[in-house]
Amino acid sequence: MSDALRHQVAVIVGASSGIGRETAFAFAGAGAAIVLASRSQDRLETLAEEIGGHTLVCPMDVEDTMSIRRSIERTVERFGRIDVLVYATGTNIPDRTLDELTPENWDMMLATNLNGAFHCTQAVLPTMRGQGGGLIIYLSSVAVQLPDASGVSYQAAKHGLVGLAHGTFKEEQDNGVRTTVIFPGLTDTPLVLKRPTPTPPEVIAHALQPEDVAEACLFVASLPARARVPELMLMPSRL
Repeated sequence: MSDALRHQVAVIVGASSGIGRETAFAFAGAGAAIVLASRSQDRLETLAEEIGGHTLVCPMDVEDTMSIRRSIERTVERFGRIDVLVYATGTNIPDRTLDELTPENWDMMLATNLNGAFHCTQAVLPTMRGQGGGLIIYLSSVAVQLPDASGVSYQAAKHGLVGLAHGTFKEEQDNGVRTTVIFPGLTDTPLVLKRPTPTPPEVIAHALQPEDVAEACLFVASLPARARVPELMLMPSRL
């Protein structure tokens, strides 16, 4: 799979930590130019130094549509194209039950986990159409297939990503745009720390690692344009 993405440009939204960070490393190792996007400019700049090569740091707040548009414009100005968008950003909250959830937190959860993906999708589509194709990867959650205690706002947003992905493909397939939704199971990322009850270390020991999900993203992106993976579930083998 070495150099599978040579001469391609990948925008990684949520690149400052967790799965997004490891996806940036994986795609860079496969030869892609990497656009690092998240709210944490300091972390992105450190990551760009670690990756080296062709990287562009684009501070982005996914709740701010102008921030997203500026980042995409900078990407096209720098590299001239966008081949892959990976929407890897996401959050959750400890106070997640229906009794605890406030309207403000509901709105924030949908804004980060779903609305941001919609705005990023809209922002990259003109470029992808113009160049005759592209791939959008959305990181959802296995909670879509296996409802759990992750909270209704989290699950609603992650379900929404599925509709966004499949609806986008239906509209854009004649323009060469493909979409994939990846559903990771328990993954050892900072998001686990936001659980209301700490996950036991013996459970975390068997969780997926961020690089496992990154490799799944790389697999999908390395396929030829004639192939598409609509959905991919990735689970820990011992949980």
